[in-house]
Amino acid sequence: MIWRAAFIWLSFGAAAQAATCEDVRYANDSYTICTVDMASEDLRLFLYDTNDEPFGHFRTLDRSLRANGEQLSFAMNAGMYHDNRSPVGHHIENGVEIMRVIPNAGPGNFGLLPNGVFCLRDAQADVIETLRYIDEKPACDYATQSGPMLVIDGELHPKFLADGTSRYIRNGVGTSADGTKAVFAISNNTVTFHEFGSLFRDHLKLPQALFFDGNISRLYAPELGRNDAGFRLGPMIGTVVPAN
Repeated sequence: MIWRAAFIWLSFGAAAQAATCEDVRYANDSYTICTVDMASEDLRLFLYDTNDEPFGHFRTLDRSLRANGEQLSFAMNAGMYHDNRSPVGHHIENGVEIMRVIPNAGPGNFGLLPNGVFCLRDAQADVIETLRYIDEKPACDYATQSGPMLVIDGELHPKFLADGTSRYIRNGVGTSADGTKAVFAISNNTVTFHEFGSLFRDHLKLPQALFFDGNISRLYAPELGRNDAGFRLGPMIGTVVPAN
């Protein structure tokens, strides 16, 4: 079972920032967009703590980082997970593979091929379609697999319908062609896959984009006063800065 839970917004004090987050409106929908410059920001994927327990919440992850002189400056849930918080698809942390690549179709959004992998390496971020990822075998320091792809080589996923009726709070990530920029987005109202994919293709002008999840989608953006809470998360992606 993959968690699908409502989220709650909480306010808290400001912290040091790295990623730039802003609220935008596009095609009558509201989104929060967070942009990460891969050349100057420290973007990492997180799942388990030193006791092999899932962090689960942004506040737990931040507390762990602060114990080591760092702090979380932006974060988002980063892919689908089982009820024990283990990732549904491929997962790499610090160069160590925790879950293998899943190449085949399956139930739910994850199995709506083509899906993809978000890969971090050498100050570069890339969303790569799964079969291309298997063929190219990039040396990712961090990677998370999710699905479906939202944008593939500048085109929307072929299964997205302009008149689709399935609407959820959704979040995902897109990357620039040169891999120097990762752009994360979460909708602030329910949107369809077609609407969400169009945000990345037509508004953000990104050639590749990947869906992370819907309904459980949550964001940590101190500059906007957001620390979304709810059921415990699985994989999380975030930027890290020295603690204040």
